[in-house]
Amino acid sequence: MPALVATWRQARRREGPEDALLPAELREVGAAVRRLSLGLTRERELAGARYMDDPELLGAYLLFYWPISYAQGRQVLGELVGEPHRALDLGAGPAPLAMAALDHGAAEATAADRSDRALDVARVIAAKAGRSLHTARWDGLAGGELPEGSYDLITLGHVVNELWTGKDDASSRRAALLEGLLDLLRPGGSLVVVEPALRETSRGLLEVRDRLVSRGIAVRAPCLFRGACPALEKPTDWCHAERGWSPPPLVQAIADEAGIHKQALKMSYLILSPKGEAWPELEGRQGIFRIVSEPLHVKGRLRYIGCGPEGRIGLALQAKHLGDATAAFRDLVRGDVIAVEQTEEKGDGLALGPSSVVRRLASAGAPLPHLRRQPE
Repeated sequence: MPALVATWRQARRREGPEDALLPAELREVGAAVRRLSLGLTRERELAGARYMDDPELLGAYLLFYWPISYAQGRQVLGELVGEPHRALDLGAGPAPLAMAALDHGAAEATAADRSDRALDVARVIAAKAGRSLHTARWDGLAGGELPEGSYDLITLGHVVNELWTGKDDASSRRAALLEGLLDLLRPGGSLVVVEPALRETSRGLLEVRDRLVSRGIAVRAPCLFRGACPALEKPTDWCHAERGWSPPPLVQAIADEAGIHKQALKMSYLILSPKGEAWPELEGRQGIFRIVSEPLHVKGRLRYIGCGPEGRIGLALQAKHLGDATAAFRDLVRGDVIAVEQTEEKGDGLALGPSSVVRRLASAGAPLPHLRRQPE
Protein backbone atom coordinates (compact mmCIF):
# COMPACT_ATOMS: atom_id res chain seq x y z
CA MET A 1 0.00 0.00 0.00
CA PRO A 2 2.78 2.56 0.69
CA ALA A 3 4.02 2.08 -2.88
CA LEU A 4 0.51 2.64 -4.22
CA VAL A 5 -0.07 5.74 -2.11
CA ALA A 6 3.35 7.13 -3.08
CA THR A 7 2.59 6.51 -6.76
CA TRP A 8 -0.80 8.20 -6.40
CA ARG A 9 0.73 11.22 -4.69
CA GLN A 10 3.47 11.45 -7.31
CA ALA A 11 0.92 11.39 -10.14
CA ARG A 12 -1.27 13.97 -8.39
CA ARG A 13 1.76 16.06 -7.34
CA ARG A 14 0.74 16.05 -3.71
CA GLU A 15 2.45 15.59 -0.40
CA GLY A 16 1.09 13.79 2.64
CA PRO A 17 1.22 10.61 4.71
CA GLU A 18 2.59 7.46 3.04
CA ASP A 19 -0.13 5.04 4.13
CA ALA A 20 -3.26 7.16 4.48
CA LEU A 21 -5.28 9.90 2.80
CA LEU A 22 -6.17 13.28 4.18
CA PRO A 23 -9.93 13.72 4.83
CA ALA A 24 -10.50 15.76 1.67
CA GLU A 25 -8.50 13.23 -0.36
CA LEU A 26 -10.52 10.36 1.06
CA ARG A 27 -13.76 12.04 0.00
CA GLU A 28 -12.33 12.70 -3.45
CA VAL A 29 -11.15 9.11 -3.96
CA GLY A 30 -14.36 7.68 -2.47
CA ALA A 31 -16.45 9.62 -4.98
CA ALA A 32 -14.30 8.41 -7.88
CA VAL A 33 -14.54 4.81 -6.64
CA ARG A 34 -18.33 5.16 -6.58
CA ARG A 35 -18.18 6.28 -10.22
CA LEU A 36 -16.06 3.28 -11.10
CA SER A 37 -18.27 0.89 -9.18
CA LEU A 38 -21.46 2.14 -10.83
CA GLY A 39 -19.86 2.22 -14.26
CA LEU A 40 -18.33 -1.25 -14.07
CA THR A 41 -20.73 -3.26 -11.92
CA ARG A 42 -24.18 -1.66 -12.31
CA GLU A 43 -24.94 0.45 -15.36
CA ARG A 44 -21.75 -0.94 -16.97
CA GLU A 45 -21.31 2.10 -19.21
CA LEU A 46 -17.57 2.14 -18.38
CA ALA A 47 -17.06 -1.49 -19.52
CA GLY A 48 -14.77 -1.24 -22.52
CA ALA A 49 -14.34 2.54 -22.13
CA ARG A 50 -10.92 4.17 -21.75
CA TYR A 51 -11.38 4.99 -18.06
CA MET A 52 -7.72 4.29 -17.31
CA ASP A 53 -6.87 7.46 -19.26
CA ASP A 54 -8.87 9.54 -16.77
CA PRO A 55 -6.39 10.60 -14.04
CA GLU A 56 -9.08 10.72 -11.34
CA LEU A 57 -10.47 7.27 -12.16
CA LEU A 58 -7.01 5.77 -12.61
CA GLY A 59 -6.06 7.12 -9.18
CA ALA A 60 -9.20 5.66 -7.63
CA TYR A 61 -8.51 2.32 -9.27
CA LEU A 62 -4.94 2.42 -8.00
CA LEU A 63 -5.87 2.91 -4.34
CA PHE A 64 -8.95 0.67 -4.23
CA TYR A 65 -9.32 -1.85 -7.04
CA TRP A 66 -5.59 -2.45 -7.54
CA PRO A 67 -5.13 -4.08 -4.09
CA ILE A 68 -8.29 -6.13 -4.63
CA SER A 69 -7.19 -7.36 -8.07
CA TYR A 70 -3.71 -8.11 -6.74
CA ALA A 71 -5.17 -10.17 -3.88
CA GLN A 72 -7.46 -12.01 -6.30
CA GLY A 73 -4.47 -12.75 -8.50
CA ARG A 74 -2.44 -14.15 -5.61
CA GLN A 75 -5.38 -16.36 -4.63
CA VAL A 76 -5.88 -17.80 -8.11
CA LEU A 77 -2.16 -18.17 -8.84
CA GLY A 78 -1.92 -20.11 -5.59
CA GLU A 79 -3.69 -22.95 -7.40
CA LEU A 80 -0.86 -23.33 -9.92
CA VAL A 81 1.57 -26.19 -9.49
CA GLY A 82 5.07 -24.70 -9.58
CA GLU A 83 6.23 -21.19 -10.34
CA PRO A 84 6.05 -19.68 -13.84
CA HIS A 85 9.24 -18.26 -15.34
CA ARG A 86 7.88 -15.84 -17.95
CA ALA A 87 4.52 -14.11 -17.50
CA LEU A 88 2.35 -11.90 -19.71
CA ASP A 89 -0.47 -9.76 -18.28
CA LEU A 90 -2.90 -8.60 -21.00
CA GLY A 91 -5.22 -5.65 -20.48
CA ALA A 92 -3.01 -5.08 -17.46
CA GLY A 93 -3.93 -1.50 -16.59
CA PRO A 94 -1.48 -0.53 -13.82
CA ALA A 95 -0.51 -4.22 -13.61
CA PRO A 96 -1.89 -5.74 -10.40
CA LEU A 97 -1.86 -9.25 -11.90
CA ALA A 98 1.61 -8.82 -13.36
CA MET A 99 2.84 -7.82 -9.90
CA ALA A 100 0.99 -10.79 -8.42
CA ALA A 101 2.80 -13.06 -10.90
CA LEU A 102 6.18 -11.58 -9.93
CA ASP A 103 5.41 -12.03 -6.25
CA HIS A 104 4.27 -15.58 -6.99
CA GLY A 105 7.75 -16.36 -8.28
CA ALA A 106 7.83 -15.35 -11.95
CA ALA A 107 11.31 -14.33 -13.05
CA GLU A 108 10.02 -11.80 -15.56
CA ALA A 109 6.69 -10.26 -16.44
CA THR A 110 5.31 -8.05 -19.20
CA ALA A 111 2.27 -5.83 -18.67
CA ALA A 112 0.43 -4.97 -21.89
CA ASP A 113 -2.37 -2.41 -22.16
CA ARG A 114 -3.77 0.26 -24.49
CA SER A 115 -3.42 3.02 -21.88
CA ASP A 116 0.02 4.64 -21.84
CA ARG A 117 -0.95 6.46 -18.64
CA ALA A 118 -1.76 3.17 -16.88
CA LEU A 119 1.50 1.59 -18.08
CA ASP A 120 3.45 4.62 -16.81
CA VAL A 121 1.86 4.09 -13.40
CA ALA A 122 2.64 0.35 -13.56
CA ARG A 123 6.33 1.06 -14.11
CA VAL A 124 6.41 3.46 -11.16
CA ILE A 125 4.72 0.92 -8.86
CA ALA A 126 7.13 -1.82 -9.90
CA ALA A 127 10.15 0.42 -9.32
CA LYS A 128 8.93 1.48 -5.88
CA ALA A 129 8.28 -2.18 -5.00
CA GLY A 130 11.72 -3.24 -6.26
CA ARG A 131 10.36 -5.36 -9.13
CA SER A 132 11.46 -5.49 -12.75
CA LEU A 133 8.46 -5.10 -15.05
CA HIS A 134 8.39 -4.82 -18.85
CA THR A 135 5.53 -2.98 -20.54
CA ALA A 136 4.01 -3.09 -24.02
CA ARG A 137 1.00 -1.64 -25.80
CA TRP A 138 -1.91 -3.95 -26.60
CA ASP A 139 -5.50 -3.10 -27.50
CA GLY A 140 -7.69 -6.19 -27.54
CA LEU A 141 -10.65 -4.39 -29.09
CA ALA A 142 -8.51 -3.11 -31.96
CA GLY A 143 -6.95 -6.52 -32.59
CA GLY A 144 -3.56 -5.29 -31.49
CA GLU A 145 -0.50 -7.47 -31.96
CA LEU A 146 0.62 -9.47 -28.96
CA PRO A 147 4.12 -9.23 -27.51
CA GLU A 148 6.34 -11.81 -29.20
CA GLY A 149 7.48 -14.97 -27.50
CA SER A 150 6.11 -17.85 -25.47
CA TYR A 151 5.04 -17.78 -21.84
CA ASP A 152 4.55 -19.99 -18.82
CA LEU A 153 1.69 -17.80 -17.61
CA ILE A 154 -0.74 -15.45 -19.34
CA THR A 155 -3.22 -13.51 -17.23
CA LEU A 156 -6.28 -11.41 -18.07
CA GLY A 157 -7.72 -9.69 -15.03
CA HIS A 158 -11.23 -8.18 -15.37
CA VAL A 159 -10.58 -7.74 -19.09
CA VAL A 160 -12.54 -10.34 -21.04
CA ASN A 161 -15.96 -9.06 -19.92
CA GLU A 162 -15.06 -5.61 -21.28
CA LEU A 163 -14.25 -6.87 -24.77
CA TRP A 164 -17.03 -6.58 -27.39
CA THR A 165 -19.60 -5.80 -24.70
CA GLY A 166 -23.11 -5.75 -26.12
CA LYS A 167 -22.12 -7.49 -29.38
CA ASP A 168 -24.12 -10.55 -30.42
CA ASP A 169 -20.92 -12.46 -31.14
CA ALA A 170 -19.09 -11.36 -28.00
CA SER A 171 -18.90 -14.90 -26.59
CA SER A 172 -17.44 -16.43 -29.74
CA ARG A 173 -14.91 -13.60 -30.18
CA ARG A 174 -13.80 -13.88 -26.56
CA ALA A 175 -13.40 -17.65 -26.90
CA ALA A 176 -11.37 -17.18 -30.08
CA LEU A 177 -9.08 -14.72 -28.31
CA LEU A 178 -8.42 -17.12 -25.44
CA GLU A 179 -7.92 -20.05 -27.78
CA GLY A 180 -5.32 -18.04 -29.67
CA LEU A 181 -3.54 -17.16 -26.43
CA LEU A 182 -3.22 -20.86 -25.59
CA ASP A 183 -0.90 -21.15 -28.58
CA LEU A 184 1.54 -18.83 -26.78
CA LEU A 185 1.83 -21.06 -23.73
CA ARG A 186 4.80 -23.29 -23.15
CA PRO A 187 4.14 -26.94 -22.18
CA GLY A 188 2.74 -27.02 -18.65
CA GLY A 189 1.85 -23.32 -18.80
CA SER A 190 -1.40 -21.71 -17.69
CA LEU A 191 -3.87 -19.17 -19.05
CA VAL A 192 -5.60 -17.45 -16.12
CA VAL A 193 -8.77 -15.42 -16.59
CA VAL A 194 -10.20 -13.49 -13.61
CA GLU A 195 -13.57 -11.77 -13.91
CA PRO A 196 -16.01 -9.94 -11.61
CA ALA A 197 -18.39 -12.13 -9.61
CA LEU A 198 -21.49 -10.43 -11.03
CA ARG A 199 -24.14 -12.71 -12.49
CA GLU A 200 -23.78 -11.16 -15.95
CA THR A 201 -19.99 -11.36 -16.11
CA SER A 202 -19.79 -14.77 -14.45
CA ARG A 203 -22.30 -16.28 -16.86
CA GLY A 204 -20.46 -14.63 -19.73
CA LEU A 205 -17.25 -16.34 -18.66
CA LEU A 206 -19.04 -19.68 -18.35
CA GLU A 207 -20.39 -19.30 -21.89
CA VAL A 208 -16.82 -18.77 -23.10
CA ARG A 209 -15.71 -21.74 -21.01
CA ASP A 210 -18.30 -23.98 -22.68
CA ARG A 211 -17.10 -22.98 -26.14
CA LEU A 212 -13.52 -23.83 -25.21
CA VAL A 213 -14.43 -27.12 -23.52
CA SER A 214 -16.41 -28.16 -26.61
CA ARG A 215 -13.18 -27.74 -28.58
CA GLY A 216 -11.30 -30.10 -26.29
CA ILE A 217 -9.54 -27.48 -24.17
CA ALA A 218 -9.00 -28.56 -20.57
CA VAL A 219 -9.92 -26.45 -17.57
CA ARG A 220 -7.55 -26.97 -14.65
CA ALA A 221 -9.61 -24.98 -12.18
CA PRO A 222 -12.12 -24.44 -10.80
CA CYS A 223 -14.13 -26.85 -12.99
CA LEU A 224 -14.03 -30.59 -12.39
CA PHE A 225 -16.95 -31.21 -14.75
CA ARG A 226 -15.98 -31.63 -18.41
CA GLY A 227 -19.37 -31.05 -20.04
CA ALA A 228 -21.48 -27.95 -20.54
CA CYS A 229 -21.56 -25.92 -17.33
CA PRO A 230 -24.58 -26.92 -15.17
CA ALA A 231 -24.74 -23.40 -13.73
CA LEU A 232 -26.00 -22.12 -17.10
CA GLU A 233 -29.06 -24.38 -17.11
CA LYS A 234 -31.07 -21.82 -15.12
CA PRO A 235 -30.85 -18.12 -16.02
CA THR A 236 -30.74 -17.19 -12.32
CA ASP A 237 -27.65 -19.31 -11.56
CA TRP A 238 -24.00 -18.45 -11.85
CA CYS A 239 -20.73 -19.67 -10.35
CA HIS A 240 -18.11 -17.66 -8.50
CA ALA A 241 -15.33 -18.05 -5.97
CA GLU A 242 -15.15 -16.41 -2.56
CA ARG A 243 -12.13 -16.12 -0.29
CA GLY A 244 -11.86 -14.65 3.17
CA TRP A 245 -9.89 -11.41 3.19
CA SER A 246 -8.97 -8.59 5.55
CA PRO A 247 -8.67 -5.43 3.44
CA PRO A 248 -5.77 -3.06 4.16
CA PRO A 249 -6.96 -0.21 6.41
CA LEU A 250 -6.85 2.33 3.59
CA VAL A 251 -8.89 0.10 1.27
CA GLN A 252 -11.46 -0.37 4.04
CA ALA A 253 -11.59 3.38 4.64
CA ILE A 254 -12.20 4.03 0.94
CA ALA A 255 -14.86 1.30 0.84
CA ASP A 256 -16.65 2.92 3.79
CA GLU A 257 -16.47 6.33 2.13
CA ALA A 258 -17.78 4.91 -1.17
CA GLY A 259 -20.50 2.86 0.54
CA ILE A 260 -19.12 -0.45 -0.77
CA HIS A 261 -19.11 -3.69 1.24
CA LYS A 262 -15.76 -5.44 0.73
CA GLN A 263 -15.18 -8.09 3.41
CA ALA A 264 -14.35 -10.96 1.06
CA LEU A 265 -12.68 -11.51 -2.28
CA LYS A 266 -15.29 -12.56 -4.83
CA MET A 267 -14.41 -13.39 -8.42
CA SER A 268 -15.06 -15.79 -11.25
CA TYR A 269 -12.01 -17.39 -12.80
CA LEU A 270 -10.65 -20.04 -15.12
CA ILE A 271 -7.25 -21.68 -15.30
CA LEU A 272 -6.83 -23.22 -18.76
CA SER A 273 -4.25 -25.72 -19.99
CA PRO A 274 -2.29 -25.41 -23.23
CA LYS A 275 -3.89 -27.16 -26.18
CA GLY A 276 -3.51 -30.90 -26.03
CA GLU A 277 -2.89 -31.02 -22.29
CA ALA A 278 -5.43 -32.55 -19.91
CA TRP A 279 -5.56 -31.67 -16.23
CA PRO A 280 -6.52 -33.41 -14.07
CA GLU A 281 -7.52 -36.84 -15.36
CA LEU A 282 -11.01 -37.09 -13.89
CA GLU A 283 -12.98 -39.02 -16.50
CA GLY A 284 -14.87 -41.83 -14.86
CA ARG A 285 -14.16 -40.67 -11.31
CA GLN A 286 -17.06 -40.50 -8.88
CA GLY A 287 -17.49 -38.88 -5.51
CA ILE A 288 -15.18 -35.91 -6.18
CA PHE A 289 -16.67 -32.43 -5.82
CA ARG A 290 -15.66 -28.81 -5.59
CA ILE A 291 -17.91 -26.96 -3.16
CA VAL A 292 -19.66 -24.18 -5.11
CA SER A 293 -21.99 -22.80 -2.43
CA GLU A 294 -21.93 -21.49 1.09
CA PRO A 295 -23.04 -23.91 3.85
CA LEU A 296 -26.82 -24.42 3.71
CA HIS A 297 -28.25 -25.28 7.14
CA VAL A 298 -31.73 -26.80 6.77
CA LYS A 299 -33.74 -28.58 9.50
CA GLY A 300 -31.02 -30.41 11.35
CA ARG A 301 -28.83 -31.11 8.37
CA LEU A 302 -25.89 -29.47 6.67
CA ARG A 303 -26.01 -29.11 2.90
CA TYR A 304 -23.71 -27.84 0.16
CA ILE A 305 -23.81 -27.74 -3.60
CA GLY A 306 -20.90 -29.64 -5.12
CA CYS A 307 -19.75 -29.77 -8.73
CA GLY A 308 -17.61 -32.62 -10.02
CA PRO A 309 -17.22 -35.14 -12.83
CA GLU A 310 -20.81 -36.25 -12.19
CA GLY A 311 -22.20 -32.71 -12.49
CA ARG A 312 -23.69 -30.19 -10.08
CA ILE A 313 -25.20 -32.08 -7.14
CA GLY A 314 -26.53 -31.29 -3.68
CA LEU A 315 -24.66 -32.96 -0.80
CA ALA A 316 -26.46 -33.30 2.55
CA LEU A 317 -25.59 -34.77 5.93
CA GLN A 318 -27.84 -34.91 8.95
CA ALA A 319 -26.24 -33.46 12.08
CA LYS A 320 -26.71 -36.73 13.96
CA HIS A 321 -24.45 -38.49 11.44
CA LEU A 322 -21.49 -36.16 11.96
CA GLY A 323 -18.54 -38.21 13.18
CA ASP A 324 -14.82 -38.68 12.77
CA ALA A 325 -15.17 -39.95 9.19
CA THR A 326 -17.35 -37.00 8.15
CA ALA A 327 -15.81 -34.27 10.31
CA ALA A 328 -14.39 -32.51 7.24
CA PHE A 329 -17.97 -31.89 6.05
CA ARG A 330 -18.63 -29.61 9.01
CA ASP A 331 -16.44 -26.65 8.02
CA LEU A 332 -16.21 -26.70 4.22
CA VAL A 333 -16.02 -23.40 2.36
CA ARG A 334 -16.72 -22.45 -1.23
CA GLY A 335 -13.81 -23.69 -3.34
CA ASP A 336 -12.78 -26.72 -1.25
CA VAL A 337 -12.39 -29.99 -3.16
CA ILE A 338 -13.56 -33.14 -1.40
CA ALA A 339 -13.85 -36.88 -2.00
CA VAL A 340 -17.01 -38.51 -0.64
CA GLU A 341 -17.60 -42.24 -0.23
CA GLN A 342 -20.67 -44.26 0.71
CA THR A 343 -23.50 -41.93 -0.32
CA GLU A 344 -27.10 -42.55 -1.30
CA GLU A 345 -29.13 -40.85 -4.02
CA LYS A 346 -31.94 -38.99 -2.33
CA GLY A 347 -34.19 -36.17 -3.45
CA ASP A 348 -32.23 -33.64 -5.48
CA GLY A 349 -28.77 -34.90 -4.58
CA LEU A 350 -26.69 -37.28 -2.51
CA ALA A 351 -27.26 -38.04 1.15
CA LEU A 352 -24.37 -38.87 3.44
CA GLY A 353 -24.99 -41.22 6.30
CA PRO A 354 -23.29 -42.91 9.26
CA SER A 355 -21.05 -45.01 6.98
CA SER A 356 -19.97 -42.11 4.75
CA VAL A 357 -16.38 -40.88 4.52
CA VAL A 358 -15.37 -37.33 3.58
CA ARG A 359 -11.81 -36.32 2.71
CA ARG A 360 -10.64 -32.81 1.83
CA LEU A 361 -8.42 -33.15 -1.24
CA ALA A 362 -7.59 -29.46 -1.58
CA SER A 363 -8.51 -26.35 0.34
CA ALA A 364 -9.90 -23.34 -1.53
CA GLY A 365 -7.06 -21.56 -3.28
CA ALA A 366 -4.66 -24.52 -3.08
CA PRO A 367 -3.41 -26.69 -5.96
CA LEU A 368 -5.57 -29.64 -6.88
CA PRO A 369 -3.81 -33.02 -6.67
CA HIS A 370 -3.26 -34.73 -9.99
CA LEU A 371 -6.04 -37.30 -9.78
CA ARG A 372 -5.43 -40.29 -11.99
CA ARG A 373 -7.90 -43.08 -12.68
CA GLN A 374 -7.25 -45.91 -10.27
CA PRO A 375 -5.91 -49.12 -11.92
CA GLU A 376 -8.55 -51.78 -12.38
